[in-house]
Amino acid sequence: MSSSVRLTSNSVVFITGASSGIGRATAEAFAREGCLLALAARRLDRLSELQSELSRRHKVEVMVEQLDVRDREACERTVDRIQSRLGRIDILVNNAGLARGLRPVEEGDETEWREMVETNVMGLLWVTRAVIPRMRAAGKGHIINIGSVAGHESYAGGSVYAGTKHAVRAITRALRFELLGAHIRVSSVDPGLVETEFSTVRFDGDAQRAKSVYTGMQPLSGADVAECIVFAASRPAHVNVDEIIVKPLDQASSTVVNRG
Repeated sequence: MSSSVRLTSNSVVFITGASSGIGRATAEAFAREGCLLALAARRLDRLSELQSELSRRHKVEVMVEQLDVRDREACERTVDRIQSRLGRIDILVNNAGLARGLRPVEEGDETEWREMVETNVMGLLWVTRAVIPRMRAAGKGHIINIGSVAGHESYAGGSVYAGTKHAVRAITRALRFELLGAHIRVSSVDPGLVETEFSTVRFDGDAQRAKSVYTGMQPLSGADVAECIVFAASRPAHVNVDEIIVKPLDQASSTVVNRG
């Protein structure tokens, strides 16, 4: 029988970018399953509120860590603390990520480019590299990377964001080869339009422009994506869900959307 991890009530789940949106919904979904949670994000105040809420409602242990995944040493220290307190990391959800701007390459902002690449690609790599040795030592684990439909297609103004999500897809596929035989599952969940803070961040706090992204259609919620993540994690131990692409019914591609 395979020793690969399967979701149980005492599974230890480490989620990055857990303070809002998909990350927060994923924490709630795993808490309902009785899992032990290690939640990391830059906004410690939001994490602390979530910690109190989940501990009270679901009676599960929740530890929180302030973390900017762009900081390699901070990623290593965070993983060390999780290992020390909770004993292991069964499931890693690499959720931290963002988009900045919607400019063509010729008008692109270097600061925005760096933030996307360093968060979406390098951050995922730093966290994953810190976790893998622990999973190898345990002889089991599951890495779930949150990608995007932008990792399957590109669109005008989204060159760098789409580039980072194409990178996430390539890294995920390479990990399956590198970890073959180690009993470590590797999955990706790639959503389309999800109504979270994503667009507000992308448009630098312009709430009206962010809202227009979802006008006339019903987008996914963070909870919709979280259900897919838990589904992948809860398959029998010998089953690896490679990739889930999930979009609203009203969305055919990154740029083709039915708006009623």
